[in-house]
Parts: sequence; C-alpha cells; structure tokens
Amino acid sequence: MKKIIIINGPNLNLLGSREPDVYGSLTLVEFLDAIKSKYPKLEIDHFQSNIEGELISKIQEMGFSYDGIILNAAAYTHTSVGIGDAVRAIKTPVVEVHISNTFAREDFRHQSFIAPHTKGVIVGFGLQSYELAIQSFLNDEI
Repeated sequence: MKKIIIINGPNLNLLGSREPDVYGSLTLVEFLDAIKSKYPKLEIDHFQSNIEGELISKIQEMGFSYDGIILNAAAYTHTSVGIGDAVRAIKTPVVEVHISNTFAREDFRHQSFIAPHTKGVIVGFGLQSYELAIQSFLNDEI
C-alpha cells in the first residue's frame, strides 16, 4: 500500500470558513475524509501546522519512509528557504500544491522556494489540486 502524506501550512486549518470564494466551503476534515474514502488502497496521512519549524520537522520525519508528500506550505512557499532546503534534503518525492492560482495573486506569490526541489507544482484547481497530486503518484506505477 502506497503511503502519502499531505502537509499543510499556515491558515489551511481554516478551510471551509476562510475566504470560501477562494478556498471553497469544505472543511479540512470533510475534505480529508472524502479523499481517503475515494482512495481506499492508499494510506493517506495528514499534518497541518502554522509553525514553519514544525513543517520542516515533519518533512524530514516523513521524507525517507513515505512514497509521496503533497505539500501546501501556503505563505511559507514564498518566504521559507528552510522548507525548500528540507524538501531538497529528503528522498521522498514532493508535489507542491496550492488551492488558489498563486500567479493571479500578488507578485510576491509568484516565487516559490520549494518548487525547484519538487516533482512538480499544481496551482489553481481548488481542493482538486490535492487530488491531481495524488494522481501523479498513482501514475508513477504506469
């Protein structure tokens, strides 16, 4: 069974109530339950933190034993050299995801310190961005 972890950064714990026109109306729990039931042959774990160091520690912890990491570092994407370095240091492939189209937002959101070290980046497809990332790991088997 493939093991995938979704690691979410700051403010993503507010899904469902935070700017639903941008981030949708599903809560994080509702979304995770739906994804897990849709992919019963995958072990899908989740971690969310608003604290940069906790995200780095989780990437390091999971980065040698999981088959894939789906990382939405949120605002840290554009500011954290440390998270980028953590992704570069691990063996597990990482897909960077964003719910909103970061290129349609403020200019500072066009830069990612994580993307150069990832398998790929998926932006702007709402919560479906996570599912597209899952599909990318499943397609590795083909």
